[in-house]
Order: sequence, then structure tokens, then C-alpha cells
Amino acid sequence: MTDRYADFPDLTFDRPADGVLRITLDGPGLNAVDRAVHRQLADVWLAVDRDPDTNVALLRGAGRAFSAGGSFEMVEEIMDDEAVRLRVLREARDLVFNVIDCSKPIVSAIHGPAVGAGLCAALLADVSVAARTARIIDGHTRLGVAAGDHAAICWPLLCGMAKAKYLLLTCDPLTGEEAERIGLVSLVADDDAVQDRALEVATQLAGGAQAAIRLTKHTLNHWYRQQAAVFDASLAYEFLGFTGPDAREGLAAHREKRPPRFDGPTSE
Repeated sequence: MTDRYADFPDLTFDRPADGVLRITLDGPGLNAVDRAVHRQLADVWLAVDRDPDTNVALLRGAGRAFSAGGSFEMVEEIMDDEAVRLRVLREARDLVFNVIDCSKPIVSAIHGPAVGAGLCAALLADVSVAARTARIIDGHTRLGVAAGDHAAICWPLLCGMAKAKYLLLTCDPLTGEEAERIGLVSLVADDDAVQDRALEVATQLAGGAQAAIRLTKHTLNHWYRQQAAVFDASLAYEFLGFTGPDAREGLAAHREKRPPRFDGPTSE
């Protein structure tokens, strides 16, 4: 890989087919997203967009998971430090819009747990391929903060408002099979075939009419751009929540592997 991706040392890159750049999340804690990875995952799509050797990006996770979401250490820093909170908020916004605005199609291969910033990129990908037993969770309210990130901008469009409300309010997990049934992901594949199926889709797109494919993506993503105000509100409410007691209890519950006991104030 050339120096084009030297600014992203915590992501792994390879080229499994002509015109396909594969980006792998490969880190500790089931590919948890720490401060460095969060910034790189937000910015890498700008490099992909400008890469003349890449027609399609394929995003996946290494090992047993796609991504376990934000690391406990990063969440704690967000709660404790306003400067970190503002920086991560900006990166979270950039992640969503950089995926949406990247001219190249993005394919995701989802297996194992898929949560947080990793899930954001996976579901905003133009084609998402999930393993049957993948475990997809938007865990925001379980952490004690509003469902920000990507959820408000795309879940109602993908699977409908009724399902989106139920899943985002309860944080109930979804298998890849169920996610495909309700329209949250594009395709489902057997667990041992999900990587190959995603690569097949990426290779097909890489060999297609690039201008037509890219302009079709750009046009369809106006549906997301129209929801920018909804997204900004959800992101603001999420990061407001990080300043309160419920987020601290949610983080403690995750660390101690117990149900949370929320007693923070209401919005009334």
C-alpha cells in the first residue's frame, strides 16, 4: 500500500481484487474504536474518494467481530473532558457525511458484534452484507445517552419508523438474518461465506460503469442529506447525555457486566 494511507496506521489495507480497497478494523477488545481509530475511521473516506486506484471500498472487521463500538477509555474521556467531547462530536459528524459524500461505493461485511462507530460505517455503506448470526446493536440508550451517531439519519429510512423506534429505544440486538428481513442491511450470507459474498459485490461494482454508479450513489444519498437537521439534533442530544449521571452509570454497568440502574434527571 502506498503512502496515500500513511495517515491511518490503525486501519489495515489490502487490495483483494482490481479496483477494490479492503479496509479492516483490527484492534483489541473485538476491534473496539479508540480515539485514534475514531479519527481515522472518520477521515479515511476522504482518502478513498481521492484514490485513483480504488473504485470500491470494502469495510470489514478482523477476528470474531466487526466492531465492539467505542472503547471504555474513549467514552470516559468524552465524559470527563469538554475538549475531547467536542472533538469526538465533530468526528462523529464527519464520519457520517464522509461516508455519504465519498463518491466511491462502499461495501461492508458484518459479522459477530457490530456496535457504535463501526456499525455507523457498516450501515451507511452502499451495500451491507451481514452474516446470519451477526449481532447488530445500537446501544446508545443502554449506555444512558440519546441515539446519535448514524441511527436517526438512516434507521427510519432503512427499516421504517416503527422498527427503528423499537430497536433504538430498547437496544434489543438483531441477528444479521433479522436485519436483512426488516431491510436494515442489504444482504445476508452464511457466516462462513459473508466475506466472500461482500467481496463478490465489491468486485462487481468495481467492474461496472464508474460514473453511472457513483452518480447513482450521490443521487440516492440526497435522502440522507435531507435529514441533516435530524442528525445534528440527535448528535447534540447524545453528547449532552455524556455530561450527565446516566452515562456514567451506563459505562459502569458495561464494565461490571450488570444491568444499569439509571436515576438521572428526565428532560421535563
